[in-house]
Amino acid sequence: MPERVLTYVEALREAQQQMLAEFPNLVVMGLGVPDPGGVFGSTKDLHQSFPGRVFDLPLSEEANAGVANGMALTGMRVINVHQRVDFLLVCMNQIVNHAAKWRYMFGSSAPLPVVWRAVIGRGWGQGAQHSQSLQSMFAHVPGISVLMPSTPHDAKGLLVTAVRAGRPALILEHRNLYALKGPVPETPYATPFGKARLVREGRHATAVAVSQMVGEAEKAAEILEKEGLSLEVIDARSVRPLDEEAVLASVRKTGALVACDTSWAFCGFSAELAALCAEKAFGALKAPVARVALPPVPTPSGPNLEAAYYPNALTVAAAVRRILGRQGGATGETIANERAQRDSW
Repeated sequence: MPERVLTYVEALREAQQQMLAEFPNLVVMGLGVPDPGGVFGSTKDLHQSFPGRVFDLPLSEEANAGVANGMALTGMRVINVHQRVDFLLVCMNQIVNHAAKWRYMFGSSAPLPVVWRAVIGRGWGQGAQHSQSLQSMFAHVPGISVLMPSTPHDAKGLLVTAVRAGRPALILEHRNLYALKGPVPETPYATPFGKARLVREGRHATAVAVSQMVGEAEKAAEILEKEGLSLEVIDARSVRPLDEEAVLASVRKTGALVACDTSWAFCGFSAELAALCAEKAFGALKAPVARVALPPVPTPSGPNLEAAYYPNALTVAAAVRRILGRQGGATGETIANERAQRDSW
């Protein structure tokens, strides 16, 4: 029997539908949740199947986060949907000072079962205030799980795990992944936090990536394979908790790391990966850690500048060549093929 295939956004919707059925005290709320578009389709028509439990909120993100916290403290489970992660910046007091610390301050008697869903990444000229990937800001704070699914399978599995866990969790969904298709089982299943996924085995270098950069690392591995370079690709899946053992085991095997993030390098996820390897696998490193991340400037809006701003498979492949001392390894045919692939992307 062929595998059942859903898009990333369909997997998110199915996860919420099944969790609403599993937990009568669960609500899904946020700006645009019951609209005809249903937050890019991820909540489409859920309010019809679960009247009174899937609803819109006023245009005040901090108030929305406070409502979510209050509902959770009184026995509800909450999925609070935000169409941009940028808008969570005005919720920092509710998330960082309250939700992340409540369980700790009250001896586990108030676990605060809130899940925030937020969209990240490149859009259609969204610019500096609507395209950010702020995972490192939230992962810096103990008490919040920060999850970045790269496949439809994990989009559903991580959301199911987050709801069932009953603790504060942030799921960051890259808008460029919403149309991605992949196998998704129909029955509810849980993808564990802090457990990386080995995407592709390799020998010469390791690429650890999250979200959209997982796919770019896979494409880079295909490019490099034609040059005789074998790239191992690991999907971290969650930034916090981080599967340190999977990262270290791979780096100890290959001796080289390329850390691939959807955000900036400074104080970012790629910096954490570099620090981890420096502290716990320094002797295994045969080359300096390379980081593939955004340039240290705000996001541009124009399509030409966007094309230059965002890293892709070619960026990852170049980083691998650099740390392996193979800068001139790409042949003319390989470069031509890479340009054709880039234009098609």
